[in-house]
Amino acid sequence: MRVGVLTGGGDCPGLNAVIRAVVRKGVQQHGFDFVGYRDGWKGPLEGLTMPLGVEECRGILPRGGTILGSSRTNPFKIDGGVERIRENLAADGVDALVAIGGEDTLGVATKLADLGVSVVGVPKTIDNDLSGTDFTFGFDTAVNVATEAIDRLHTTAESHHRVLVVEVMGRHAGWIALHAGIAGGASAVLIPEQPFDIEAICAHVETRFETHYAPIIVVSEGAVPIEGGDMTLASGEVDAFGHVRLGGIGDRLASEIEHRTGKEARAVVLGHVQRGGTPTAFDRWLATRFGLQAIDAVADGDFGTMMALQGTRIVRLPLIEGTGELKLVSPEEYAEAEVFFG
Repeated sequence: MRVGVLTGGGDCPGLNAVIRAVVRKGVQQHGFDFVGYRDGWKGPLEGLTMPLGVEECRGILPRGGTILGSSRTNPFKIDGGVERIRENLAADGVDALVAIGGEDTLGVATKLADLGVSVVGVPKTIDNDLSGTDFTFGFDTAVNVATEAIDRLHTTAESHHRVLVVEVMGRHAGWIALHAGIAGGASAVLIPEQPFDIEAICAHVETRFETHYAPIIVVSEGAVPIEGGDMTLASGEVDAFGHVRLGGIGDRLASEIEHRTGKEARAVVLGHVQRGGTPTAFDRWLATRFGLQAIDAVADGDFGTMMALQGTRIVRLPLIEGTGELKLVSPEEYAEAEVFFG
């Protein structure tokens, strides 16, 4: 059997660990041959391939990013895109495809599986917002990066008696902000699922300074104020999956806090630093397990499925269970964490 492998959407630490596990087990235990598709769905769409064997996977376990490249290409937005993918897979002699990606990449995989393409999915996203799986790889690394930044910012905030607003990724889900905020001892965490009251935030800032404590506020890029309006800047760019590019909530919030309280406030935008660099041990472990189980699913002919972590077990779920709806922070989970803010 010849198996194609692709990585789509935003990159994250752990992608190479999945590729390595898929190829090593596929070659050594199942006798499969592999082809790498470059740059996400653009690869099978345009026939962009690269050799992918044990040799190409040596030394990539600790590397961030993806040796296959990535993109946000949506073949369902391109005339004849699905037919071109079918033709290129056939021309390359590919019998099955392993798609590694998040909501959008696996959404395409779900539709292709419904059309008869033999595809298995592996969930990845630093946002941890895919349903069906307790964690996605890349999330732990992003949280650790954000937590280290918050730890470092505490000392400079205290030294200069200023408010520091830390903007982290999270368009629809606030998992990074919530976990990093708790781990880093933030004074407040603002997430998309819970609109925030700017007056309450400013009052909290005043209270913290009364106790001679410089507050750290962690905010997801998609957070919004409860009183309406929009403090998030959008570039106007829309990708192939209809997502507007967000950014700017940290600067807007810092400016508003400084204006209303008179306290100096600065914003720190972590941005793509959260995506890059070496994956944590947990992400390497999880990505490797996902890869090992994914190639077994291919060997079993169990297509239209994705791998998921439930407790400590890796299970197979229908792709639609991971892509049908986003996994968001519930009001109960947020309320449980609020005791640590202050």
